[in-house]
Amino acid sequence: MILPTLPGPALRRGLLLALLPLALAACTVGPDHVRPDPPAPERFLRDTPHGAHARTLDAAWRTDGQAAFWRAFGDPLLEVLVDEALLANHDLRIALARYDQANALLRGARMDRLPTLSASASGGDVRASAAQAPGLDRAARDGEQYEAGLRALWELDFFGRIRRGIEARNADAEASAADLAAVQVAVVGDLVEAYMQLRGFQAQLRVAQDNARNQADTLRLVEARADAGRDAPFDVARVRAQLESTRARIPALEAAVAVTAHRIAVLTGNTPEALALELEEAMPLPPLPDVALDATPAELLRRRPDVVAAERRLHAATARIGVATADLFPRFTLGGLIGSQALSVSDLFERDSETRAITLGIDGSFLDVGRVRARIAAADAAAAADLAAYEGTVLRALEETENALVRLSRAERERVHLEAAAEASGSAARTARVRFENGASNVLDVLDAERVRLAAEDALAQGRTRNASAVVALYRTLAGGWPQQLPARHEVAER
Repeated sequence: MILPTLPGPALRRGLLLALLPLALAACTVGPDHVRPDPPAPERFLRDTPHGAHARTLDAAWRTDGQAAFWRAFGDPLLEVLVDEALLANHDLRIALARYDQANALLRGARMDRLPTLSASASGGDVRASAAQAPGLDRAARDGEQYEAGLRALWELDFFGRIRRGIEARNADAEASAADLAAVQVAVVGDLVEAYMQLRGFQAQLRVAQDNARNQADTLRLVEARADAGRDAPFDVARVRAQLESTRARIPALEAAVAVTAHRIAVLTGNTPEALALELEEAMPLPPLPDVALDATPAELLRRRPDVVAAERRLHAATARIGVATADLFPRFTLGGLIGSQALSVSDLFERDSETRAITLGIDGSFLDVGRVRARIAAADAAAAADLAAYEGTVLRALEETENALVRLSRAERERVHLEAAAEASGSAARTARVRFENGASNVLDVLDAERVRLAAEDALAQGRTRNASAVVALYRTLAGGWPQQLPARHEVAER
C-alpha cells in the first residue's frame, strides 16, 4: 500500500511524525549469536612427544615473526617449494577466489543500508483518446511528451532485517577466510609430507642399491671360489637369487620417487615433470625438530581454521534466523522522486516543468504468516545443522590431534629400535663376510646376514619417514605454523 502524496512541506512533516515512534521502537529481531565453548577436555589423553632440547610448539612455529613451521626443518629447497605452493597452488587460488566472492557479497549486503537510486528518461509522440480529450479532433489530440527523473527507494530497517543480513554475510566472509587458511594447511601439509616421503623413498632406494652392490661383490667372490672348487654351484645360484631379488626392488622404488616428485610439482602449481631435475638428487631426510605441547585442547582448537570456519557458519545461520523473523513485521520503504515533465524538449527543465514526490510504502507480505513461519523453521533447522557440524568438527579435530600425538610418540620409539637393529645387522653382515673370506663360515651365513641387514636398513628408512610424517601430522592437526594471515588486498571487510 502507498500512502497518498501530500504537498511537499506538509508531507515531510507528516512523514517525520509518523516515522519518529517507529524509529524509537526499532529493534533487531531474532537470536543473537553466542560463540559456543568447544567441547574439549582439560588435557590430551596421550603424553606429548618431547626431546632433550624440546621447545614449545608456539616457539617452533614462528620464525622471524612469520608463521612457518616448515622452516624448523632447516631445508632450503623445502622452503622454496612451500613458498611456490603458497603462490601458485590451484586449490589455494580457488579458495582465494571464493573468499573474494564472499567479500563482494558482503559489500553488496552493506549497500542495502543505503537508498537505491535509479534514473530514467523518456520521450515520444503521443495521442490522447477522445475520452481523455473530449471535443478535440484527432489532430488536436496528437502531441509530444518528455520526462526525466531521479528516483530513490530506501528500506527503513526498523526490525533489523538488513542488519541481520549484513551480519550473516560478514560471518560468511570470515568463514571463507578460515576456509582459505584451512586450504593453506592442507596444501602445505600435503607438500611437506610428500617431500618427506620423497626423501624416504630415496633412502630406501639407496639402501637397495648399496645392498645390491655388496651382494654383487659376494657373488663374484663365490663364483671365484666355485671355479677353484672351494664352493658348489648350488652356492652360486643361491647368491645370484638373492642379488636378483634385491635388484627387483629398485624399479619399484624408482617409480615411487618419480611419482612423489610429480605430486610435489603439481602441489606447487607446476606440470608433473617440471621439478624432475631439481628433485632427482637424493638427499637425506631433514633433521626433525624436537617439540613439546604446553597448551590445553581448547586453546589449540581455537587456532584450527576448520573449527573457526564451522563456528562462523553457525553465526551466519543464527543471523539468518533474524532475517526470516523480520518478515513477521511490516517492511517500510521511503521513496522519493525528483524530475521534469514537458510537452517539448526545450521546456523539459524549465521551472514549471518540475515534478517531485515523497512516498511511504508498507509491504503487507508479513500477513502471510504461514509461509513466514515456515521460513523461520527452515532457518532454525539450518542453524541446528550448523551447530552439529561445528561440534562434529571439534570432535574430529580432537581425534586427529590425539592420533597425531600417539603416532609421533610411537614413531619416535620405533625409530630408536630400528636404528639399533640396523646398526647390529650391519655389524653382523660385515663379520659374516670376513669369516666367510677367511673360511670360518659358509656362504649361507653371509646370505642370511645380508638379508637381515637389507631388511633392517629398509625398515629404518621407512621408520624415519614415518617419524617425519608424524611430526608434520602433529603440526597439521594443531594448525600450527601456518600462514593464516591474508594478503593486504584480501583483508576481511571492516564491520
